[in-house]
Amino acid sequence: MLNETLQADLPQREKNRWSEIETTGWLPVRLLRRLADGIAALNFSIRIKILVALGIVILMLGSTNALLMWQMMNYSRRYDTIIQNIMTANSINGYIKPAIDTEMWNVVAGKTEFVDGRQYDIIAEVDDKLRWMSQHAASDEGRIQVEIIMRTMKTLTHYVDLMGAQVAQGSSVAENEAVLENIRGVSEVVEDVVQEYVLFEVNEAAKQYEVMHAGLARWELFYVILLVVVVGFSFAAAWAISRSIYIPIKRLHDVTTTITKDDLKALVTRENADEITELGLSFNIMIGRIRELLDSKVREQESLKKAELRALQAQINPHFLYNTLDTIIWMAEGGQTDQVVQLVSALSSFFRISLSKGKDWITIGEEIERTRSYLKIQKMRYRDILDYRIEADKDVLGYTILKLILQPLVENALYHGIKNKRNGGMITVRAKRRGDDEILLEVEDNGIGFAPETLARVQAQMREDSDEIRLETGFGIDNVNQRIRLYYGRQYGLSIDSQYLAGTRVTLVIPAKSEDVVEIKQTRIKRNRTMVMGTETAL
Repeated sequence: MLNETLQADLPQREKNRWSEIETTGWLPVRLLRRLADGIAALNFSIRIKILVALGIVILMLGSTNALLMWQMMNYSRRYDTIIQNIMTANSINGYIKPAIDTEMWNVVAGKTEFVDGRQYDIIAEVDDKLRWMSQHAASDEGRIQVEIIMRTMKTLTHYVDLMGAQVAQGSSVAENEAVLENIRGVSEVVEDVVQEYVLFEVNEAAKQYEVMHAGLARWELFYVILLVVVVGFSFAAAWAISRSIYIPIKRLHDVTTTITKDDLKALVTRENADEITELGLSFNIMIGRIRELLDSKVREQESLKKAELRALQAQINPHFLYNTLDTIIWMAEGGQTDQVVQLVSALSSFFRISLSKGKDWITIGEEIERTRSYLKIQKMRYRDILDYRIEADKDVLGYTILKLILQPLVENALYHGIKNKRNGGMITVRAKRRGDDEILLEVEDNGIGFAPETLARVQAQMREDSDEIRLETGFGIDNVNQRIRLYYGRQYGLSIDSQYLAGTRVTLVIPAKSEDVVEIKQTRIKRNRTMVMGTETAL
């Protein structure tokens, strides 16, 4: 009853259109229509119909392509075999006669002993080539031609053996020359039969080309016919499947339109949500997740910028600059020209490397040089209370490091370690390789060290999984640690080993990266900033 109702609700113009197609049309069109009707009449689901139609198309095209490829490979194999045999025969032709004649003449003339000659090596080399040609002959006729050459080579071997027997018996020169003439005659026959074989194979190659060309022409015709059949079948399948989809949806639309006029809103519930609704809900969830990720990325980049700004501000410290300039002034007033030159040179190197043309990454050698300039300046200022030593392996200087890493640690060692010790102390900076892909950096001092409670607090802050930059710590270590984790990953960072009144050692392990790798990473970081944060405000 319901089917009759749905059929009655089908638009009249749809019925008229299909009725017109059933009674009129070109013969191929009618055949395609009948094929489409047959496919549509199959009692399968739409999914099965699509898969079956696709499988038939793939089977027809795939099997045809497989047969064509097999035939092409067969043609190519036969053609390559013929060409290879021709090349092998050409390597024999023009070689066997002059080679064997020369060797045997040297024996007759007494220039070479028979046992020392290469005649048997030459014959064995040619026999090996002939056996290969016989095994790879493209036809029985070609194999027979090769056998003729092999029999001629046996005759040549016989005369060579005869020459050897006569020489061993002390035969006369005349007798040896007679055998030599036979050898020359047989070697000439060998070259003649080889030449005949080459001509035979050339003719076979021409015949094979004609066969291949005719076969390809037949395959082209067959492929065009098959392509027309496949296109027609695909059109009929698409027609049938589209009807299977469109007509039920149209009927369902007409029924639901009638139902909605009766205002049956109770049928539209969330439990009856279709796939489109579920897709919309999933899309909303995905958008929410993307927003969360973008917000997290923005916070991370903001923390990164804060850390960079904090580190840069810590290095371009007005008090450090003022104190250094004051030191330059009193040295100049005291006539210490050489010391002034050294101090100004160190200060220039310090700020030049600090700026680094805006780059975030410099070499370890540059970072150590910047640290050395800083220590030179502080050594001139604090004189006897500060000594320093830099121990850097040469093979790590070319690797790249994040800028402004070592010097803040050295500054921390000076102001919170050495200056608080009455008799001064030593700061040691080390850079060496650890394993194949990591570099170990250390800043060690024999200053006053951390008090136990201070060390515990600093270590706890360094272990926190937070991107926030703390401006109140006063030690600078936490900010350096944050920058390392943001740039290198959370598996890296600083470690502190300190004993009160004995000294402190700050250790850092970073991956060994070359400049090109880091430049790529730097470009990626800058691109991510632009994508996530938009145009950044100039500081």
